[in-house]
Amino acid sequence: MRIGLVLGEAANGLRRNASMVVSVVLVTFVSLTFVGTAALLQLQIAQMKNYWYDRAQVAVYLCTSLSSTAGCVDGEATEEQKSAVEAQLNSSTLAPYIDKYYFEDHQQAYDNFQEQFKGSPAADYVTPEVLNESFWVNLKNPDQSDVLVEALAGMPGVESVSDQRRLLDQIFDVLNAASYSAIAVAAIMLVAAALLIATTIRLSAFSRRRELGIMRLVGASNRFIQTPFVLEGVFAGLIGSLLAGGAVVAIVQFFVQGYLAQNLAFTFVDLGDALLVVPLLIVVGVLLAAVSAGIAITRYLKV
Repeated sequence: MRIGLVLGEAANGLRRNASMVVSVVLVTFVSLTFVGTAALLQLQIAQMKNYWYDRAQVAVYLCTSLSSTAGCVDGEATEEQKSAVEAQLNSSTLAPYIDKYYFEDHQQAYDNFQEQFKGSPAADYVTPEVLNESFWVNLKNPDQSDVLVEALAGMPGVESVSDQRRLLDQIFDVLNAASYSAIAVAAIMLVAAALLIATTIRLSAFSRRRELGIMRLVGASNRFIQTPFVLEGVFAGLIGSLLAGGAVVAIVQFFVQGYLAQNLAFTFVDLGDALLVVPLLIVVGVLLAAVSAGIAITRYLKV
């Protein structure tokens, strides 16, 4: 097969259908950007789970004078009740599950609240007495938090027992929903890109139908005829995937690392993660274009 002739035919096809090629590039770019965003979001969720799940604590909130739950009928937790909760934490039943724990009194809770909500109107109205004293417990295995909750939830002087992982699960559910939405949009856009590539190749073949007829008459093989059209699709898909890769890297560099990481106290995906996603986008873009173009030209030649 004469490589120069094949490449020349592919270049001619790209010139003749420049507007359609641009459309293919743009659709591929948008769809693969959604794919890259979804992949990065899944990496973000995995990193956050690895980081925060191991640090998630179980909070044993003690009664305050304002508490109205069943275990707080006597008002604020007494010293005896606090000692009973601590004894339960040190008991042979719970101690094997606990890595460490510490007690936070009203003043410490107030100081932490002021630090976390500095500048918020709520910080001006909250007093130490309305904030719960609490035991903060780190478990050896965070998956066994239910044991602690069941053992302490009904004790006198205990208002509630909260597993922070339950709160994290709600955040991760929202992120997963966003990721699945991005995947769904990406799938629809990829289908649109595949259809547009196929249409472009068929139009390109139709515009050169006389040349294709001559090639068949002189004995050119189907492989020789099909290759330039496949290369046209691959070129458009490659350019679209490269643009999508650049967009993903730019999003991570300038938005995620440049803004989110500096303003939110979370661990975020970095440039290295983005560079891992780029080859995936290129492979998906090139394969999508090659398969769509190959199927389109094969069907056209059989008609």
